[in-house]
Amino acid sequence: MNTAIPPALDWRTLRLDQFDPALLYAMLKLRTDVFVVEQACAYPELDGKDTDPRVLHLLGVADDGGIAACLRILPPGRGYDTPGIGRVVIAPAFRGQGLADVLMRRGVERAEQAWPGHALRLGAQAHLQAWYGKHGFTPVSEVYLEDGIPHIDMQRDPAPETTRTTR
Repeated sequence: MNTAIPPALDWRTLRLDQFDPALLYAMLKLRTDVFVVEQACAYPELDGKDTDPRVLHLLGVADDGGIAACLRILPPGRGYDTPGIGRVVIAPAFRGQGLADVLMRRGVERAEQAWPGHALRLGAQAHLQAWYGKHGFTPVSEVYLEDGIPHIDMQRDPAPETTRTTR
């Protein structure tokens, strides 16, 4: 179990039109560096989904302005029938500090705020199934290959509504 204390970051949730050019470049570079270069997987990182005005990007921005962590939250109908979480990435310099758990908790919270009462879906790299399970996601498909990497679809059911009491 990771006992490191995650770094303090400036957490931002932005739509594409809210990015300044340098921050947008940093996000796209991080995603490309990890998903295309590090994982040696030639695939269309720029898939057109980021341009949907309903798509949210959760960013953990470090003191130097670089992006330490990010994920993308898709609205219903942009990947799944429900909202979806994807492009979950931690910058190499920030790995091993518990930041991925913080990112996922914040991402789930933000998705639930934007689309309350909806299940959340994601296509997890199969080796991360147990990690996503810690965040309430359960498998809803068999393992399949996507861009040469084993994946599995997972879903997190909506949180039960809290019971309100009146005085």
